[in-house]
Amino acid sequence: SAHWERVLVLEIQGWGTGSSILSALQDLFSITWLNRSKVEKQLQVISVLQWVLSFLVMGVTCSVILMYTFCTDCWLIAVLYFTWLVFDWNTPKKGGRRSQWVRNWAVWRYFRDYFPIQLVKTHNLLTTRNYIFGYHPHGIMGLGAFCNFSTEATEVSKKFPGIRPYLATLAGNFRMPVLREYLMSGGICPVNQDTIDYLLSKNGSGNAIIIVVGGAAESLSSMPGKNAVTLRNRKGFVKLALRHGADLVPTYSFGENEVYQQVIFEEGSWGRWVQKKFQKYIGFAPCIFHGRGLFSSDTWGLVPYSKPITTVVGEPITTPKLEHPTQQDIDLYHAMYVEALVKLFDQHKTKFGLPETEVLEVN
Repeated sequence: SAHWERVLVLEIQGWGTGSSILSALQDLFSITWLNRSKVEKQLQVISVLQWVLSFLVMGVTCSVILMYTFCTDCWLIAVLYFTWLVFDWNTPKKGGRRSQWVRNWAVWRYFRDYFPIQLVKTHNLLTTRNYIFGYHPHGIMGLGAFCNFSTEATEVSKKFPGIRPYLATLAGNFRMPVLREYLMSGGICPVNQDTIDYLLSKNGSGNAIIIVVGGAAESLSSMPGKNAVTLRNRKGFVKLALRHGADLVPTYSFGENEVYQQVIFEEGSWGRWVQKKFQKYIGFAPCIFHGRGLFSSDTWGLVPYSKPITTVVGEPITTPKLEHPTQQDIDLYHAMYVEALVKLFDQHKTKFGLPETEVLEVN
């Protein structure tokens, strides 16, 4: 065979010494490792892209396919699913159907390692309390929020044992067939009062609802190098916390704004006008953004840039349970929350590449 011919040639030429063979094996293993490294990097890229595409088009695509199925010989499948949808319509409002199997998929570990993403715990959380995490900033897609709280890639359940995280997102996503099942499997729920009231009053203790407080308005100002949060007039989450006696937990994600480039429209421009109309009537603001390409970081595409995202969970602010909190109560705890968030940012900014002079902008 060719293999033995090669060995014979080595012996004839005097190269068949132990050191030569060892050197050849080392070269072989180095090539194998190089290829493995490339494969892992591509798996990381693919794992991130599948979530980005799910986030952007899965709901619409599945809706179109389901409607088309009504017009084919497989119409019974569509009828059965829609029947199921009617009976299951309110499940998202009760926390959904999380699946530990889905949350532990290997794909999420590749997702984590692409950036990479890490979760930093600063204080213990009591399982006898409920919590509302304020997540900042939104970024374009809230990738850190998803990875840290809707999967087990960063071991959130081990870092906060006995705490059940629920990432809250737009209620409209749960009207989309198939997408709703995918979201619920990760412990994602609608960000509306009915859902939050249920989780904080009828689901026992140890619940942590993660709300991306800045929402669509904050995403419009997301850009690399900018640390700004939309928070000054966002007080609804504080009112909910007071009504249920849920502790407020400031959470800041360093690097969330670094992974996409966005076209920022100035206030008063036609582009910003369109974005605000979408935000007002639909609940989200369309952004013009780009990351890197699928096969090259030198081209544009939907894959985010591989920049580190570090989510730091701060110290909980204990709140009293007030069935009818006054505006004065809300303002007091909101001010405490803002102060705690700024303090959290200042304590950790230099650890994650920001200068000591960097200031968190609160809008």
